[in-house]
Amino acid sequence: MDLEELRKILLSQKGATEEMPFGPDVLVFKVMGKMFALVAWEADPLRISLKCDPNHALALRAMYSAVIPGYHLNKEHWNTVILDDTVPVAEVLKMIDDSYNLVVASLSKTNQCKFRDHSKLI
Repeated sequence: MDLEELRKILLSQKGATEEMPFGPDVLVFKVMGKMFALVAWEADPLRISLKCDPNHALALRAMYSAVIPGYHLNKEHWNTVILDDTVPVAEVLKMIDDSYNLVVASLSKTNQCKFRDHSKLI
């Protein structure tokens, strides 16, 4: 997965924005002003940090050597994934969705409604 493909995936999340609040080395992706992904875009291979349920974070670290505690983040709630092709793309996509959904779930009920899939109600 290259940087442009990763950016496209992250920005496809409803309401996602891209910023560089920590300087030029890290792309930060947010929903409603809250971070759900950080990309060390100059790292080789790319690295992405994602929010994660604490128990699931530990399980992912045990399964994949390329999943490590979040770099410069709360290590209980964040994982950093080294995108060296050892973690299946489908798993990385699931981690991105999980991170986004955790952040949306932390929003106020009013703001959560903006991100629910209302097509399932029809």
